[in-house]
Amino acid sequence: MGDSNHHVNLHVSKFEAPAKLKTLSFALIAIGLVTFLVGLMKNQDRLWTSYLVAFFFFSAMAVSGLFWIAINSVAKAGWSVTIRRYAEATTSFIPAILIGGLIMLVGFKHLYPWANPEVIAGSPVIAAKTGYLNAGFFVVRLFIFAVGCMIFRWILVGNSLKQDQTGDDSLTLKSVPPAVGFIVFFALAFSFFSVDLLMSLLPTWYSTIFGVYTFAGMFQAGMAFLAIVIILMRRHGFVKGYVTVEHQHDVVKYLKGFSIFWAYIAFSQFMLIWYANIPEETEYYIMRAQGGWMSISLILLVFRFVVPFLALLPRGAKRTDNHVIAVSILVLAMQYLDIYWMVYPNFFDGHVTFGFWEVGIFAGFAGLFLLTIMSFWSKHSLVPLKDPRIHEAINHHVAY
Repeated sequence: MGDSNHHVNLHVSKFEAPAKLKTLSFALIAIGLVTFLVGLMKNQDRLWTSYLVAFFFFSAMAVSGLFWIAINSVAKAGWSVTIRRYAEATTSFIPAILIGGLIMLVGFKHLYPWANPEVIAGSPVIAAKTGYLNAGFFVVRLFIFAVGCMIFRWILVGNSLKQDQTGDDSLTLKSVPPAVGFIVFFALAFSFFSVDLLMSLLPTWYSTIFGVYTFAGMFQAGMAFLAIVIILMRRHGFVKGYVTVEHQHDVVKYLKGFSIFWAYIAFSQFMLIWYANIPEETEYYIMRAQGGWMSISLILLVFRFVVPFLALLPRGAKRTDNHVIAVSILVLAMQYLDIYWMVYPNFFDGHVTFGFWEVGIFAGFAGLFLLTIMSFWSKHSLVPLKDPRIHEAINHHVAY
């Protein structure tokens, strides 16, 4: 009887982007383009640092959606079928990783000391790393990451969309091998992507778990975004019965879990470097313990870990819409701040700088991200109705 009541109001509306949201997207893109062009003429140093932070933020958001699709496919998870399309939408931004990466090459020498022959000549430590840190190999790795993600997206999201048309159940199982392949590819390629774009800003420093650190932050932020989308879709009546508070509950458990995982990796990286006290390693944290950067370091500890962890601990908190939205927005803000914290101390010693350039460039990327997501939803069903595991998702209940 419970099941039949649960199925009474099953309904999926076609998504049509509100005119105001489309206008906002184009306005944000315009702001970003104007900021970029003015920056090229007036202040390339601030332009490229703000560009790098925003580019990495949205690239990580897009790839986190693909990773989430892959792990659910490998786990043969049925509960997540009805919310899969939200994660698939974020992957629409993946082609922009290739384009954005190529644009970033224009500001290459403004960002990376190892791209400057004089710096290499003056530092034996950096000179010893030129086998890896050189422009040609950097471009190859960036290309492999972007194109690899595009290919896996084409297969995994493509199979999902094809199933909407054909109803072919076998497509669900056919997605498992490429999903396994993507997870292996992602583990290596995202680590290289993080090391190349962020860690090599300070080429004398290194951390063996830097890729894991950036992955933890990426996935925590991805789950925060997914939680917000689930709530908004339910609130505005686009999906009834297919997406429930039960799905929200499980996604928020991911969010809480990765808040802990991020803190664990952050502590592990810091503690080992502090304990070993090797000059080449400690310089990274010394830079982030001076001036205003110490405040940012403490803000990250409190608002990226302590607050989300405590705020999402009770069962009821995971099922309260406004509470989840507030915590998720906080996590997304901390993801931006974390990337900012990894980038800016390398350029602005001791003082925190934030303003027009950072806001303008971020606005441009945000507008493009929003536009790609809305375009995807408007072209495809918000729920993969012909997935063979959809009944498992409809009847999903969280027991703990």
